[in-house]
Amino acid sequence: MILSTGEIPGLLAKDEKETFLGDARTDYVKEFKGADPPPSELYSYFVDRIRDNLHVCLCFSPVGQKFRDRFRKFPALFNECTIDWFLPWPEEALISVAESFI
Repeated sequence: MILSTGEIPGLLAKDEKETFLGDARTDYVKEFKGADPPPSELYSYFVDRIRDNLHVCLCFSPVGQKFRDRFRKFPALFNECTIDWFLPWPEEALISVAESFI
């Protein structure tokens, strides 16, 4: 959920949410130099800031049925991310890079 919407429903209790929104209100007023925002706009601002500043690193093997199952069950995992494939290097490539930098 956090990758596709930026929030996890029910994660924060109401009093915790109000505390965070109070802090976000201060930043909102500084950024937009305006009056007090409506609660729905303030919450959207809060979630957008989380989404913009959150970085998650997931590592798993792309081999086998589990990878295909994850792909089908969690489309945001693949649609909302950058995927870097790290594959083994051939020995001659490793030697070539080592020789050029050492």
